Amino acid sequence: MINIQFPPPAFKIKKEKEKELIFDECRKLWVLLTPEEWVRQNFLKYLLQTMHYPASLIAVEREISLGDIKKRFDIVVFKNAEPWMIVECKEMEVQLSEAVIQQILNYNIALQVQYLVITNGTSTFALQIDRGKFEWLNEMPGF
Repeated sequence: MINIQFPPPAFKIKKEKEKELIFDECRKLWVLLTPEEWVRQNFLKYLLQTMHYPASLIAVEREISLGDIKKRFDIVVFKNAEPWMIVECKEMEVQLSEAVIQQILNYNIALQVQYLVITNGTSTFALQIDRGKFEWLNEMPGF
């Protein structure tokens, strides 16, 4: 497991029609503040502020095709114009199980990245893929 020190929360949050919205700086839009979105936004702040990943190379909640099935990934980081890392976010109460690992592995069929990360905001795990071999990491890879 990787120990993540999240930056202090400094989010723009507003209420609209009895729903809370949070401003996503990467997507430049207001999104519904769900428990999963809270984890996603905190992890994005961590990538940007702590790890200094470039915001321009981060894609959030985009559609991908897995054969005939359309899915949406949470976060993909690009490097050298290619997908480099997939991050799958779950709400804090969701256990990071084998099913979550299988979900991100399925996304990787389409994206073929070097790093896979799963997080629920409390626990974070990362895998490096090198020539078909998987290795668990003790820290997030630097950009």
